[in-house]
Amino acid sequence: MRLYYSPGSCALSPHIVAREAGLDVEIEKVVFSADGRRTQEHDENFYDVNPRGYVPALKLDSGDILTEGVAIVQYLADQAPGAGLMPKHQSGDYYKALSWLTFISSEVHKGFSPFFRSNLPEEEKKIALDRLLKRFDWINGALEGNDYLVGGAFSIADAYCYTILRWHPKAGIDLGKYPNIKEYYERIGSRPAVKTALKEEGLE
Repeated sequence: MRLYYSPGSCALSPHIVAREAGLDVEIEKVVFSADGRRTQEHDENFYDVNPRGYVPALKLDSGDILTEGVAIVQYLADQAPGAGLMPKHQSGDYYKALSWLTFISSEVHKGFSPFFRSNLPEEEKKIALDRLLKRFDWINGALEGNDYLVGGAFSIADAYCYTILRWHPKAGIDLGKYPNIKEYYERIGSRPAVKTALKEEGLE
């Protein structure tokens, strides 16, 4: 399998999952050009891989392309059930993990989107930040007394959450104001597989 990524993007989430699962997944860097081009390390046009033009994308051994991070991390977890990266199917924790994945995708990931705009007006920035901080308050509360998001064990939800939390400097968020998030962030970041993924992307 081959994972297409851009350093520090949301593609870090499936990258972490692949390393946690011990799967044989190659990584292919995609370069985002100012003129809208998307090129791979071998100077191919990434739009030929994913016409939507964004990462992550996972090329399966069959040649099929899987897109959308939440689907990719679920697929990777299913390829290595022994790694325990997703709770037992149809269990209560399984649906809690799905709930977290959806929340992170729709409320936190998208909440950071405005801060990747260089021309974001200050008024819009304040509105976006206030909304995002409410989500941080909720996550901080959910982590009270918990090392991980679901069932006391690392899961694909943690890989995704950690990936998006890495963007906190973009919004000028001080993790020190969220002690449970700060401890969680450091805990996840210290995992060997996470360090490996960060190193492979040139982020550590």
